[in-house]
Amino acid sequence: MELRDKNGLTEAEYLAQYRPKDYNRPSVTADIVVFRTVKTGCELLLIQRGGHPYLGKWALPGGFSKESEPVSETARRELEEETHLTGIFLEPVGLFSTPGRDPRMWVMSEAYVAKLSEKAEVAAGDDAADAAWFAVSAEDGKQTLTLAFSGVRGNFRAVLQKHIVPGILGLRTEYAIQDSGGLAFDHAVIIASAMLKADLI
Repeated sequence: MELRDKNGLTEAEYLAQYRPKDYNRPSVTADIVVFRTVKTGCELLLIQRGGHPYLGKWALPGGFSKESEPVSETARRELEEETHLTGIFLEPVGLFSTPGRDPRMWVMSEAYVAKLSEKAEVAAGDDAADAAWFAVSAEDGKQTLTLAFSGVRGNFRAVLQKHIVPGILGLRTEYAIQDSGGLAFDHAVIIASAMLKADLI
């Protein structure tokens, strides 16, 4: 006997009359934070955006997920398309869904992090105008976190406000952008979160 809901519908009947257009749906992206260890410390891979929005700004490699792929595959595909890096182990950082994080529409991003020990070379591809390694360091203050980026393509800083909030496993740190510096979207927040996960802060 098939189960029926409070409206007397079986699951097949419910699905037949279900209207997805009745609900707003976000787009989903993947953003990838890639660190490499060098003699002078830690470097971060950034791409320069070749199109709007944030044309010319530095950003994390990443892009929109296809309906036919899990977001983890999106991350691998976008990293290869934009930087030519392949075969890298990617670990999830978290889901970033702050309203307004993308000026185009409602977009949620699953972020991933990788740590490389070898001197990986990159080359810009797809919609990335450039790809480069930046030395990255963090100045962890009581109420703010300042990220400093320096490389042959320039130097800039991003400043984040820190919020300590309770979680299931104890207190955790959340970030909000005070000054994004030369970074696009909310990528300063994603980078800070990845640095925290990778024990770089």
